[in-house]
Amino acid sequence: MKKKITPKIMPGFMELLPAKQLVFERMKQIVQEAYESYGFVPLDTPILELSEVLLAKAGGETEKQIYRFTKGDTDISMRFDLTVPFSRFVAKNQNDLAFPFRRYCIGKVYRGERPQKGRFREFYQADIDIIGSEKLSVVYDAEIPSIMYQVLTKLGLKRFHIRMNNRKLLRGFYQSLGLEEQSADILRLVDKIDKIGSENVRLGLLDLKVPETACQQILSFVEIGGTVDEVLAQLADLGIENESFKTGCEELKTVSDALTALGVPQTHYKIDLKITRGLDYYTGTVYETTVDDYPTWGAICSGGRYDNLAENYTDRKLPGIGMSIGLTRLFDLLDDAGLIYTNGQTPTDVLVLPMGDGVAYPLMVAKTLREAGIKTEVYFGDVKFKNKMVYANKTGVPYVVILGEDEEKSKVVSFKNMTTGEQETVPLSEVAKRLNDCLSARPVSPVITQV
Repeated sequence: MKKKITPKIMPGFMELLPAKQLVFERMKQIVQEAYESYGFVPLDTPILELSEVLLAKAGGETEKQIYRFTKGDTDISMRFDLTVPFSRFVAKNQNDLAFPFRRYCIGKVYRGERPQKGRFREFYQADIDIIGSEKLSVVYDAEIPSIMYQVLTKLGLKRFHIRMNNRKLLRGFYQSLGLEEQSADILRLVDKIDKIGSENVRLGLLDLKVPETACQQILSFVEIGGTVDEVLAQLADLGIENESFKTGCEELKTVSDALTALGVPQTHYKIDLKITRGLDYYTGTVYETTVDDYPTWGAICSGGRYDNLAENYTDRKLPGIGMSIGLTRLFDLLDDAGLIYTNGQTPTDVLVLPMGDGVAYPLMVAKTLREAGIKTEVYFGDVKFKNKMVYANKTGVPYVVILGEDEEKSKVVSFKNMTTGEQETVPLSEVAKRLNDCLSARPVSPVITQV
């Protein structure tokens, strides 16, 4: 006998049963509708890219995690995020685009990370980016997180913070300490402070040959906190005479004021000087979003300003700003916390249950319902009615249509509300309208049960 192969998937990949897959699809739908409501257009890029193109601006820890292989004479890498391929796309098609160009993309990316809770090797990101020609107003640095505030709120999250910082401010600060050449390594190290703690950051700084006095200044600097105004006041009190530092402070002030004007409550955003973002292409405002009641989740949404990302592809300056939700990660964390709401295993609105052998009338009823926009399934099979109802209950379909000889002769339809148990009979000519009325009165299923 041939040996059976264990049906398993590789670590770091997510595969869901129907009930949870439906919730995940609902999440993607909410995100897509929110993005489009702000005028973003859909765009996708290939999962596989030429390595010389994809890696032109990667750097840092991310480059070590890229899946890279050779096919024939071609050096190929799998996209590790959606921003770098987007920048390549804009540089390639710049003469055909209207700027500022606003795009969204919901797609899979790949990173060779060590699989763990909330960390995947294949995962969906949901990105929005705005890219300009030569210039891009810093007000967009506020619009992007304001959109993410709306998205997360619509998903059902209530207690979360968009934490922001500015790379220009950080660059100026490290220049003032005489650490400009080491700043990239320092930024990557400080970005891990919430995970590894201040003492390990201090030891890491010493390994980078940062003087002890500067180590203490850095650790004191990143712990500055309070309201936006309080943080900006404390930064001003440092008396740092550096243009990059001052510009970063001014931009944070502009972003904060615009966020308020855009309707984002101050309870949901703050300046956090520990936020640096690990990717090397960020040049200005950076963001990370965390859920207040689940601090161990880390960032569920992040991004920032990248003024020079396309410089490896074109001489034209194409500054951009974007943020991304790690949808797979967010879903997994919500599911693990028991916060995902599931109410069925099918997108079907109506299940047609023929009671006899004839199929013509059930198929005609199904056709009528589908033409009215009602998602309809017909159960074919010589089984008892009880078994058909067991199937209906297991899938969670909201309505069943029961068709026997009497219904066919009278050209009527009997349908049952599977939640209330109520049943009614209406003429075939009226069934689509009646069912649509019933379906429209049903509340939209939430994604999150509580926060």
